Amino acid sequence: MWTRMSEVDRLFSALDLLRSSNLDRSYGEGSGWRVVGGFPKTNMYDNGDSFQMIAELPGVSKEDLNIRIQGNYLELSGTLKSDVPEGYKAHRVERNTSTFSRSFTLDAEVDADRIEAVLGDGLLTLVMPKAESAKPKQITIN
Repeated sequence: MWTRMSEVDRLFSALDLLRSSNLDRSYGEGSGWRVVGGFPKTNMYDNGDSFQMIAELPGVSKEDLNIRIQGNYLELSGTLKSDVPEGYKAHRVERNTSTFSRSFTLDAEVDADRIEAVLGDGLLTLVMPKAESAKPKQITIN
């Protein structure tokens, strides 16, 4: 009897470990293991004067990508395409065609007119200078 209970305890411990990890099992179209948090994966940096974001976007062209900013709200959206080349028929299809959207709230407002966006080698790099009103100012005492 105690052996069975310890097996049940081990099973629940394993399930808790799986649930607490960053893996999630999705079912339906495109089912499989995926990392929770969405696509694209991003890194964000702050150097005091600007934010820099690097997003992984393999296979996404600039025509299929939308970047929108309003104040301190940033949204990346677009389409992942997996077209069959002309004259061929699909032998194996593992890359899905889908749309994606991710939004971010930045710690400060940015100057939308000075944002630089570069897409190359599957990476989108955004340099977003902070708005002058968001930068700290030194006050002199008279």
